[in-house]
Amino acid sequence: MITSPPSPHTAQAEIAALEAAAIRATQAGQEDEAGRMWARILELQPAHVLALSSLGKRAFRYNDIATARRAFERLAQAAPDDPQSWISLALACQRQQDEKSEEIAIHNALVADPSHMVALILRANLLERQGNTHKSASVYGAVAAVAPPIDQLEPGMRDAVQHAMQYVDQYHADYGRFLDTFLAQQYQQYAGEDLRRFRESVDLMVRRKRRYESASMMYHYPGLLPQAFLPREQFPWLDAIEAGTDAIRDEFLQVLQAEDGFTPYLTYAADVPHNQFAELNNSPRWSAFHLLKDGVPVPANAAQCPRTMELLGGAPQPDQPGRTPTAMFSLLKPKTRIPAHVGVSNARLVTHLPLIVPPGCGFRVGNETREWVPGQAWVFDDTIEHEAWNDSEQLRVVLIFDIWHPQLSQAERAMITALTDGINSFRGQQGGFDL
Repeated sequence: MITSPPSPHTAQAEIAALEAAAIRATQAGQEDEAGRMWARILELQPAHVLALSSLGKRAFRYNDIATARRAFERLAQAAPDDPQSWISLALACQRQQDEKSEEIAIHNALVADPSHMVALILRANLLERQGNTHKSASVYGAVAAVAPPIDQLEPGMRDAVQHAMQYVDQYHADYGRFLDTFLAQQYQQYAGEDLRRFRESVDLMVRRKRRYESASMMYHYPGLLPQAFLPREQFPWLDAIEAGTDAIRDEFLQVLQAEDGFTPYLTYAADVPHNQFAELNNSPRWSAFHLLKDGVPVPANAAQCPRTMELLGGAPQPDQPGRTPTAMFSLLKPKTRIPAHVGVSNARLVTHLPLIVPPGCGFRVGNETREWVPGQAWVFDDTIEHEAWNDSEQLRVVLIFDIWHPQLSQAERAMITALTDGINSFRGQQGGFDL
């Protein structure tokens, strides 16, 4: 006699009954009975999320890590958008000392939720175990940023978050001691100069002192007068650049016609928080043609704009190896808004030379809103909240480059350059930081 398979309605009814019974058995401490029911559910529905999770956790408790991992792998396939699925798999891989698979699982958990505290803890812990001090400190810092107050956490999570905070504190203490030694010769060289602001800037960066007054995201230089737009008369060297507007625009139009070398202005990885920039991340709606990037020329791009590069040479460009100077053509497409944000450091300011500005474009820094006028440059402090918009139906183009803050003395500028070298030496790499 051939028995026909149960109808979908019958199967679903049986699954619902088994699920309810398995939950009751678990609550009653009848784990073996619950396990049999979860297994029967998987026979009927192989991708049943709760069954896979329950059986995986049960195997994990009994130290059957291989079985737990198989269940969590199926769970992650069944629920790839649930970060907890990947976290469970990462923990199983950790127990098997399979760091490569653990790293992939953590990455997928953070793609599902870039701010998930437990996933961040796991990433920081893995980096710490691998001896990657700088990256682990950065991720532990992210843990501290997203964690609720300690007294609101469960004991297990409380210990993990406290470890994160202690790790970051120790990292910055070591960082500060290293830079003190590294800069000792420069301090002696400029012993007759007033470097109080510079010393305080280092204290703030390595968290020996608390900053109260500025919105600089990464490196704050104390004592610099915060001004949204600085007086144009402070920058007489801008005369030559403004006079060259037509030549600069012509070089840009040639570049635009070639349609090569343009990249999205923002390129955050999928597994880091995008915050207010999610809509513009990796988007051609806000793009750039870089002439100077991370402190060095982009050869193929700079070669196409010789007059622009010559004129930029007359600006007091900051010298921070691996970070500045920077210069680019910034393109904002029609009906695009750049959300309010702040820059990384007030030690350098940002200059705009408008090239193509259709009606309906605007720019706000703090409480002051302006309209770009082609050929009329301005300098502003991007550590003050600012935003931009193009409400027109045409492309907006601005030449953007950075300069030293004019209130920094030559000695202070030299010390900031030396500090950048120190950061690079401490981290063992050029760039990869914001200053």
